[in-house]
Amino acid sequence: MSTATSMRTTGVLSPLAATTSHRSCGLPNLPTRFSTSSPAAASFTFKLSSVSRRRGQFQIKATSEETPSDGGEILTDLKEKWDAVENKSTVLLYGGGAIVGVWLSATLVGAINSIPLLPKIMELVGLGYTGWFVYRYLLFKSSRKELATDIESLKKKIAGTE
Repeated sequence: MSTATSMRTTGVLSPLAATTSHRSCGLPNLPTRFSTSSPAAASFTFKLSSVSRRRGQFQIKATSEETPSDGGEILTDLKEKWDAVENKSTVLLYGGGAIVGVWLSATLVGAINSIPLLPKIMELVGLGYTGWFVYRYLLFKSSRKELATDIESLKKKIAGTE
């Protein structure tokens, strides 16, 4: 029995090996890799020829650019911003509260999803509210203007300019 399975395996693998060396699989061949050590030679262009008439030519341009931000620079920027904060305890309290709020909401959603039939009811409520919102604020031009003014006034309240 083991010889039969091994013969099947070789029967499946040997045509695969024969076809990969003589036939193409319909995908363009990958370009050869260049190993260059100079940064000036890192800018190059590949043109991949099409395998069939259905496919067009692809032109890939790879350029080398130095990133202006280094890991050390990011840390120094964060240190400077943290040192500029006056109420560090308030920032930590708000950050901790945000993390607890996200965790609590995820727990609440998980508990609601475990109750049978309640998720479907919540989906219906969400669809109903979405329909009402579209009808109330997005369908007509005058209501869209009203929504825009409401959003702008909310932005001003949050920014403290009002």
